[in-house]
Amino acid sequence: MNTDDTRRPATVPVDIATDELDDDVLARRLATDAGKLLLRIREEVGFAAPATLRDAGDARSHQLLIRALTRHRPQDAVLSEEGVDDPARLSAERVWIVDPLDGTREFAEPGRTDWAVHVALWRAGELIAGAVALPALNVTLSGGGGGQPARPAAARPPRIVASRTRAPRLVGEVAEALGASVVPMGSAGAKAAAVIRGQAEIYLHAGGQYEWDSAAPVAVARATGLHTSRLDGTPLRYNQPDPSLPDLVICDATLAPAVLAAIRAADPQR
Repeated sequence: MNTDDTRRPATVPVDIATDELDDDVLARRLATDAGKLLLRIREEVGFAAPATLRDAGDARSHQLLIRALTRHRPQDAVLSEEGVDDPARLSAERVWIVDPLDGTREFAEPGRTDWAVHVALWRAGELIAGAVALPALNVTLSGGGGGQPARPAAARPPRIVASRTRAPRLVGEVAEALGASVVPMGSAGAKAAAVIRGQAEIYLHAGGQYEWDSAAPVAVARATGLHTSRLDGTPLRYNQPDPSLPDLVICDATLAPAVLAAIRAADPQR
């Protein structure tokens, strides 16, 4: 995994990047540059009209990503939260799965940093590249670069990151079973990044997500050696006809058996 500090200017901006950029570098560059754009939009539009700010962020970040992918990967398909789903992606060899602005609620609130940009690449049934930008923290996490960075040992008791506005009942039950504390946080990308960066040990979600919510976080998490799965322990599958992917576990691999057992005990149908 690579961690880029976005305060360092990109040597080659996305709009003039060469086609020789490999997929990992391109994913990281796109997520970072979309994040920089979103920070500018925050400054330009301001926070007085949150709906206007959210709409501008979604639309303009999507446009940046689509323009760049059209130029540098014209043969690839794209699945974006803000785009029309083209069924042609189902027969494509390579599909970029992007969320131009993950955490629109947090993006439109002054001072909040828990929002993200997701860029992932799927090929032949697998996620092969991914990047999660945390623009307000000047950080981009990516799965490229080879090797796995040292992560802090899992804290005891563990910490679970969960939605600050609608944490599912399951989170509380699993936390009680594990003796874990619950840390409320905004977007899916921010929560996954907290586990990737060693600031928490477990992220579990139930109640509805889509492929673009988890593809890039899962790609980066896997590169760090974290466990990723559905709540029942089955694999997360991407580029499916229905992009709904409603539940997710990302956690320290050493905790995965206990986490999955606690989920089954709380919800025996899992």
